[in-house]
Amino acid sequence: MRQSASTAQGPSPLHGRALVTGGTSGIGLSFARALASRGCDLVLVARDEARLAKTAEQLRWRYGVDVETIVADLAERDAVEAVAGRLADPVSPVEILVNNAGKGVHVPLLAEDTSEHEHALDLMVRAPLVLGAAAGRAMRARGHGVIVNVASVAGLIPMGGYSAIKSWVRTYSESLSLELDGTGVRVTALLPGWVRTEFHERAGIRASSIPDALWLEADRVVEDCLADVEKGRVRSVPSKRFATLAFLAEHAPRPLVRRATAVIKGSRR
Repeated sequence: MRQSASTAQGPSPLHGRALVTGGTSGIGLSFARALASRGCDLVLVARDEARLAKTAEQLRWRYGVDVETIVADLAERDAVEAVAGRLADPVSPVEILVNNAGKGVHVPLLAEDTSEHEHALDLMVRAPLVLGAAAGRAMRARGHGVIVNVASVAGLIPMGGYSAIKSWVRTYSESLSLELDGTGVRVTALLPGWVRTEFHERAGIRASSIPDALWLEADRVVEDCLADVEKGRVRSVPSKRFATLAFLAEHAPRPLVRRATAVIKGSRR
């Protein structure tokens, strides 16, 4: 799915101030670096205050940009509303929103305690919904802006709660792009595959079970995504290998996709 050719033309949309959630590590940090290298001032959002301050100082020193910080746990409603308020600020506008904050979810769907799933839904569904709405309204009024929502190739296959959430992010992004069509605001869903970050270690994923050829570097994923934003693409799947896997996941017979998914899940136990 692509935006119209007229949307993809003109000056680069990657300018001004960018707000990145989960901006102190992994893909979020790579977004912060890539945007700062383009001259964008930053607003970084994360939970760890000390790490946030250190990251901000490093980015200021290396790129010479202004870096604001917001300490927030985006699974908490009050924190989300505070960040939404920053996105709506007309005095110091945010031109780029990267909804990146996330976590792994490996609790069975049949678990009696659903708190882990509920926490993940607050963090990776409710927060992007509220922040995307706040940013989208402000950007629409100005006639320009960029929203990047980090989904996943995992959202194309049935691998439990995490896949279901990332499937929602992808569909939400495409729906938001339609609501904002013709306003000058671009929306891109990033669907990465396996990326070398702290994410997998924190999630307890046995990385050794994943072939080396399938791993991507976060900086490359982000550069590919930003190139797709420049081209006006609504979906970004970095690397040909994952673009092929994504195509197969969407177009192969569903029984075959389910069987392949079961094999992948079994190899990670």
